[in-house]
Amino acid sequence: MTLKTICVFCAASPGLNPTYGDRAADMGRFLAESGRRLVYGGGCTGLMGALAEAALAAGGEVVGIMPRHLVDREVAHANLTELIVVNSMHERKAFLAEMSDGFLAMPGGLGTMEELFEIWTWGQLGLHRKPYGLFEVNGFFTPLLSFLDHAVTEGFIRPEYRRQLVVESDPASLIARMEAMEPPALPRWLNRETT
Repeated sequence: MTLKTICVFCAASPGLNPTYGDRAADMGRFLAESGRRLVYGGGCTGLMGALAEAALAAGGEVVGIMPRHLVDREVAHANLTELIVVNSMHERKAFLAEMSDGFLAMPGGLGTMEELFEIWTWGQLGLHRKPYGLFEVNGFFTPLLSFLDHAVTEGFIRPEYRRQLVVESDPASLIARMEAMEPPALPRWLNRETT
């Protein structure tokens, strides 16, 4: 499958290490130069801003989706290809999911993690069949990956769903592996044995 539109979840803050912003720019450039459209939260600060600026500078198409209450705080990027203003965070996530062929998360905080886990859960439930991955930067996701493996060991995450989360530190490798992913077969129904 070819992923033409990629949704990226990432921080509105820069983090403490400049490497995060540099790598966000690398991802933005790669998406633009490979002819992919970027869909993201629409912010102009932190990793969001670095990602969008690099994609735009490389001639890419960048669509931001932002709730009105955040636009009103003047955190929306002013120079996007398109900014879609919605009424709520729930509406934003629905647009992001609908418009995108695949999803990746970069370093971020609670919002980034919440978006990643929600889209992963939707995939597990069969609400979409799109791939998702982590863009690993500076070992940021190492503790999270250890926790996920622990959850598999303890019987709370099925191994086939854990394997669906692609992890790479190179943009091209990440997208290539996401494009090659096959979602696991969905159970015919959900019951105590299949959840």
